[in-house]
Amino acid sequence: MSDELLFADEDTTVVKKSESGKKWKVLVVDDDEEVHSITTLVLKDFSYGGRSLEFFHAYSGEEARQAIARHPDTAVVFLDVVMEEDDAGLEVVKYIRNDLANDFVRIILRTGQPGQAPEERIIVDYDINDYKEKTELSSQKLFTVMVSSLRSYQHMITIEANRAGLKSIIDASASLFEQRSLKRLASGVLTQLVSLVGMSSDAFVCRLDVTQEDVDLSDFTILAGSGAYENLTRLTDLGILPGQILDDVQVAVKSRSSFSVGDRYICYFSSDSGTAVLLYCEGWQKLNSMNKALVEIYCTNVQIAFENVVLNQEIEETQRDIIFTLGEIADARSSETGAHVKRVSEISGILGECTGLPEDEVRMLKMATPMHDIGKVAIPDGILNFPGKLSDEDFATMKDHAHLGSEMLASSPRQVMQVAALIAGQHHEKFDGTGYPKGLVGEDIHIFARIVALSDVYDALTNDRVYRKAFEPDAVLAYIQENRGSHFDPQLVDIFFANLDEILEVR
Repeated sequence: MSDELLFADEDTTVVKKSESGKKWKVLVVDDDEEVHSITTLVLKDFSYGGRSLEFFHAYSGEEARQAIARHPDTAVVFLDVVMEEDDAGLEVVKYIRNDLANDFVRIILRTGQPGQAPEERIIVDYDINDYKEKTELSSQKLFTVMVSSLRSYQHMITIEANRAGLKSIIDASASLFEQRSLKRLASGVLTQLVSLVGMSSDAFVCRLDVTQEDVDLSDFTILAGSGAYENLTRLTDLGILPGQILDDVQVAVKSRSSFSVGDRYICYFSSDSGTAVLLYCEGWQKLNSMNKALVEIYCTNVQIAFENVVLNQEIEETQRDIIFTLGEIADARSSETGAHVKRVSEISGILGECTGLPEDEVRMLKMATPMHDIGKVAIPDGILNFPGKLSDEDFATMKDHAHLGSEMLASSPRQVMQVAALIAGQHHEKFDGTGYPKGLVGEDIHIFARIVALSDVYDALTNDRVYRKAFEPDAVLAYIQENRGSHFDPQLVDIFFANLDEILEVR
């Protein structure tokens, strides 16, 4: 062989061979077969951090490029400089660092011809981690350079993993803060917790009322479950949980705090409104200290997201109460029961959901619908509560409530008020264009207004009004079917009848 590789007789103590499955990947690049054999022989019993070595071999610069591309998680490369070309090894260094952007692998240049690649120039011009002449690499020095290289590689990988973990926490938290539903938030928490740190998928999130000092565990809701606890969302009594889990829940609720015990981690969140959410997950002991810290950081962000969702829900409930009150005031003026606006809201929600509207739009539809007749507050009592058929002039005044209601609501920049203004102004339009106030046709009428038009007429016909008695149920259904495509959107009529049982439950 052209380059003689010598190993002195030294007393080398080698770490006991690892029994673990995962190994450090080492790539040996040299055009001399004997270099590969000796390197493998000397390091065959080497291990570091409980992991042994897995060797890959390349005999040219091109083979080296292919090998490192196939194994980007290679920890150490022993790289000859002079192979098929005088600078073949140096070109491999450029490929690894520049083309593959691999800054983690430790590159150790070995050369038998130092004159071809002077150490001072190479160590400055190329991103390598060590430079050795083949004649100086005894078995002890080879052992030493392996330990130092793997330690450096491990530290860099740990730093990168921590950076990636923190980035994932930030990204995951951003998506959590977008949630407005506690159930969707809980589901997202479980999904991301598992993916972020590889925690066990056996976990669940439940909601509890903690307004009283003695918490009643029968008053709870399982918001989401995964793994072994996926079916817990149908649970109706926490008391049937396995004893250890129930004890953990009780400890968390009683102490109002998070804790870990054994392989379990229980995270407790609470809000000022008296609502608490408890996250129970398994696999805690399998996590390293950094991942445990990431979980705790993540749970801190979950706490903030949870408080935001609860606050949003309280705001929405307050808005809903105000909106229902306004709707009931309008109905009270026309001698109709306040339950009418609630029924129309619920029926509209069913139709909106079955139509395929997004969850947020269905929620907005249900909130805005109770104000569909708010314009009636501007109609004189003598016309509004006239017990017989109105004259043409009075009926024209009565029809004004549509655009009056729209004008009342449209001045507000709030989304719910804008939606309510749209519904108030269009819910008396008819699919064939014969409605009022603008005579809109077909899909020119907003889907919200088409839904409320059907819901409103259905509930109005099934209840007494000052000017008539309620229709018989079969007559109401016949009327809706007869006006399919004229008064009502034909597709909505079909959806109405397909979900009639659920709609009847509202009444």
